[in-house]
Amino acid sequence: MESKAGPSCRLVFCLLISAAVLRPGLGWYTVNSAYGDTIIMPCRLDVPQNLMFGKWKYEKPDGSPVFIAFRSSTKKSVQYDDVPEYKDRLSLSENYTLSISNARISDEKRFVCMLVTEDNVFEAPTIVKVFKQPSKPEIVSKAPFLETEQLKKLGDCISKDSYPDGNITWYRNGKVLQPLEGVVVLIFKKQMDPVTQLYTMTSSLEYKATKTDIQMPFTCSVMYYGPSGQKTLQSEQAIFDIYYPTEQVTIQVLPSKNAIKEGDNITLTCLGNGNPPPEEFLFYLPGQPEGIRSSNTYTLTDVRRNATGDYKCSLIDKKSMIASTAITVHYLDLSLNPSGEVTKQIGDALPVSCTISASRNATVVWMKDNIRLRSSPSFSSLHYQDAGNYVCETALQEVEGLRKRESLTLIVEGKPQIKMTKKTDPSGLSKTIICHVEGFPKPAIQWTITGSGSVINQTEESPYINGRYYSKIIISPEENVTLTCTAENQLERTVNSLNVSANENREKVNDQAKLIVGIVVGLLLAALVAGVVYWLYMKKSK
Repeated sequence: MESKAGPSCRLVFCLLISAAVLRPGLGWYTVNSAYGDTIIMPCRLDVPQNLMFGKWKYEKPDGSPVFIAFRSSTKKSVQYDDVPEYKDRLSLSENYTLSISNARISDEKRFVCMLVTEDNVFEAPTIVKVFKQPSKPEIVSKAPFLETEQLKKLGDCISKDSYPDGNITWYRNGKVLQPLEGVVVLIFKKQMDPVTQLYTMTSSLEYKATKTDIQMPFTCSVMYYGPSGQKTLQSEQAIFDIYYPTEQVTIQVLPSKNAIKEGDNITLTCLGNGNPPPEEFLFYLPGQPEGIRSSNTYTLTDVRRNATGDYKCSLIDKKSMIASTAITVHYLDLSLNPSGEVTKQIGDALPVSCTISASRNATVVWMKDNIRLRSSPSFSSLHYQDAGNYVCETALQEVEGLRKRESLTLIVEGKPQIKMTKKTDPSGLSKTIICHVEGFPKPAIQWTITGSGSVINQTEESPYINGRYYSKIIISPEENVTLTCTAENQLERTVNSLNVSANENREKVNDQAKLIVGIVVGLLLAALVAGVVYWLYMKKSK
């Protein structure tokens, strides 16, 4: 049963204390407790047999006592004094162990357990220590960037709600940062909340960065004390953008310098190795002493061969920091003479030249009717087979797309030329007459028989190749005849004739035929006579 201690109890207790002789108390004893936990304080006294009651008190800073709990040894009742800060937080066990729930910083006091007999009062003091783990340290108010060779505030490391207060340490890449004049400046401050009595620790770091701090992690930690001793909490890493001035300028060219040709667009890109990189530059073109202010890119469109030269760029505010590159605008010229469609007469001479002008050595290829020639064509005396479509093609192998070509369509014309031949069949019964014709455009061939003027249409012609072809006929004349071959094209009409004699073996052939018929008839008559004689013989015999 729990109740408040009455005035009579307080009076008896006071009389006992004033009358009794106090025995020496026990030595100091400390109880460590975490903030919010339950504080458990054993009485640490042996309970005497003639115990009347036990009581707990704490001492104010001025040494005056404040009684907070009472327990009678006979009635087994517990009484708690009306102390507001301990209302509903105390518990006193039968062995006089005092428990205080929801430990607070204000519970850090000197508590005393008192066991009272009829003739004496025994005391056992206990010191209570309360510890509060701070929040995980956090780097706040971080600088958006750091600059080399400038001392600048990096940020604040803050850790809250600690008791007792802790210490903050800064680290660079895991190594402790020690104060160094003009390079590392640490400013530490702590602040206590008057209500909760908890501390907030803040450490500000001013830091002079170098390029070695690029991508370098910065952290901080708080060292604090807990019930079990010293502990440490680490913050998350913070990485800062490091600004540093440009020390070198470079210039780039697109497309690749080896592939620039007339008609291309050239883009120059100027880069500085600072952070942040420069946004504007001066571009110097060949033959122009004054720079052109532009962003980090400058474009030239539809360049010509006269754009070949040295290109440069520099910083706006530091023109001595400059970069340059040599650019060659490749070109390729081809001149074919003659070109287009050219008509010449057979036997004429035709000089042909393909002249190349280029920024470097170019390859030249001649083609005729899509077939590659081993050498360039040369015509001292034209033939029909020289006619065709000629192409002179040149290219710069290292420059993609730089290729030129021109063509010559050569037409070789000629008046019809005729040559006639004849050939007699081995049997002597027929003759083959051939009319060989040369000329371009293709001549038309016509056969006629002189005298009668009749036209022979049953002819056989060969393919027309390189200005030549022939027409042939096969005849068996019974008398001498003259055959005429006429060849005609747009240039001229040409006529040639050939005398063909009758077949000499035709009479001999007829006589031989008659002889054979006579022999066959004689044999038949002889056979008939032999048959009649045989029949008469057989009849007579019978």
